[in-house]
Amino acid sequence: MLDVVRPATHVHRVRVYYEDTDAGGIVYYANYLKYAERGRTEFLRELCGDDYARMLESGMGFVVRRCSVDYDRPARLDDLLEVHSQIVELGAASLSAKQVVRREDNELVRMLVDLACVDRGGRPARIPPPLRQALEDFRANVG
Repeated sequence: MLDVVRPATHVHRVRVYYEDTDAGGIVYYANYLKYAERGRTEFLRELCGDDYARMLESGMGFVVRRCSVDYDRPARLDDLLEVHSQIVELGAASLSAKQVVRREDNELVRMLVDLACVDRGGRPARIPPPLRQALEDFRANVG
């Protein structure tokens, strides 16, 4: 039997609240972007800890450069969702993440998000070495 190599995945759970929905109790489409942002932020915080906090304090951070989204199924009021995040590409000053919002075994929304690392002035900046190493180590992890 062959071993299947899977990319390392971070999972962040989020509950759908009334404020996230439209009049019909369905999650408003733009809120999936908020869920993905929370998932990426928690992923970086858990992965890098103090190195991520120091990066933010220094004025560096990640900004979304591009995002493509496929909406397949709706989430509803009070659903417990999971945001699955994987690094699919890592550059000197950028990274691409695949993010999937799931409810139990169902994929609801798929996103590909390209992020740029920028300095305090909004100019492209290299990803700081400790953060880059943590990202590389995570990406190399297989489950």
